[in-house]
Amino acid sequence: DELKRELLVTEPPFGFIIVDGNGALYATLQGNAKDIITKFTVELPKKHHKGGQSSVRFARLREEKRHNYLRKVCEVATNAFITDNKCNVTGIVLAGSADFKNDLNKTDMFDPRLQTKVINIVDVSYGFENGLNQAIEKSSEALLNVKFMKEKALVSEFFDHVALGDNMVIYGIQDTMKLVESGAVGKIICWEGL
Repeated sequence: DELKRELLVTEPPFGFIIVDGNGALYATLQGNAKDIITKFTVELPKKHHKGGQSSVRFARLREEKRHNYLRKVCEVATNAFITDNKCNVTGIVLAGSADFKNDLNKTDMFDPRLQTKVINIVDVSYGFENGLNQAIEKSSEALLNVKFMKEKALVSEFFDHVALGDNMVIYGIQDTMKLVESGAVGKIICWEGL
């Protein structure tokens, strides 16, 4: 039973950041299971205002609030997707209806460890949970490509060892289980429908 649990180690999930002018949502997707990590709302000033302040001052305050919001989005992303100084997701999808997703991807405040994991940037019509569903739908091809490339590299490594004849691979259920029980196995490749 303990052995079975150890064998059920799966790929890390994909991370999603849905960000727009109303707030941000952080979630993971593993298989069909969506998990919302955290979300928060924000009140940003609109471009137009009713008297009382100069337009230059108003624009500066607006930009300052947008910058602070972007900083918070970056900080929460780091807390959500970095564990033990490493990225805990396979790839990250940035989604949103405004320019915030592009600003997030370009800013120096966005953790470089997360920046390298961005696999897709998509426009969505909604924020929060509805935006997450739309982002998953629009990113399905990118997610499959990442998974396919990892599988291809793994199978290629397997066949390289077979070709070398270095006795680093074993196949067949009985032989494999004997080596698993003795603790001599580093990786197991098995069919998804097993």
